[in-house]
Amino acid sequence: MKDGQPLSGIIPPLVTPLKDNETLDVESLERLIEHLIKGGVHGLFILGTTGEEQSLSYAVRKEMIVQSARINRGRLPLLVCVTDTSIMESIHLARVAADNGADAVVSAPPYYFATGQPELAQFYEELVPQLPLPVFLYNMPSHVKVSFAPDTVYRIAQNPRVIGFKDSSANAVYFQSVLYKMRCRKDFAMLVGPEEMTGESVLLGAHGGINGGANMFPELYVSMYDAARRGDIARVRELQPTIMQISSTIYTVGKHGSSYLKGLKCALSLLGIINDDFVASPFYKFNAPEREKIRQALEALKLP
Repeated sequence: MKDGQPLSGIIPPLVTPLKDNETLDVESLERLIEHLIKGGVHGLFILGTTGEEQSLSYAVRKEMIVQSARINRGRLPLLVCVTDTSIMESIHLARVAADNGADAVVSAPPYYFATGQPELAQFYEELVPQLPLPVFLYNMPSHVKVSFAPDTVYRIAQNPRVIGFKDSSANAVYFQSVLYKMRCRKDFAMLVGPEEMTGESVLLGAHGGINGGANMFPELYVSMYDAARRGDIARVRELQPTIMQISSTIYTVGKHGSSYLKGLKCALSLLGIINDDFVASPFYKFNAPEREKIRQALEALKLP
């Protein structure tokens, strides 16, 4: 993002600490951001899937931007997700981000009615010129029902203000296809969402990861990125089992698709990083039996 270099490293997708559906827990947010900065992460990403953007009121989204920027004080690049079904609401939120010193915005395709690829390209060709900040495209097909075709990414990125791509498809072949398609843009950041794939993706040319587990253990994910970046396969192999242990225990308690978010917030509360693991409606935090399973999973972790 600076001097024509792509944003690289571990950029955690922050949880949004809440007291209730309409109250941001600013004290917890401050503790979380300081924890991440101390852990050596390379940027902050707010209001993404892990940040529950689509469940939050616009008032809480705006406060999350204002408070995150205030706490960060420009120490790390700040990315703000502005995904919405309304193009105008995305533009309004992007203006709040710009007014508060954010460095870039992130946008997944509008959801509900699934767009075709020509419609998707046209949407971004209309949206990007109206945004006050550079843009990362965000591929999240499981939630928005459409995936950016590699040719569509290439077409949208003809606008130089489109500076990166975050892929949460968990499809390694797809990710490599986009990476190959965008090889001509040396300033274009390719970031992977699923932390289970970060090490191998960076070894194969990705610039970093937007990994939810870094909320809990930023040093672990930074160490994985550093090892992969220098091609230290032995160290990658050493760290990968711990990352998989986190994924297969903390994120899998419960029966529903919200288990990842509930598990992550519960773990953060047990670790004392956030005060409460309140999850915005229509979801609810874990009850005592699930909370005990998360506690046991944390105790079983042996961090390298």
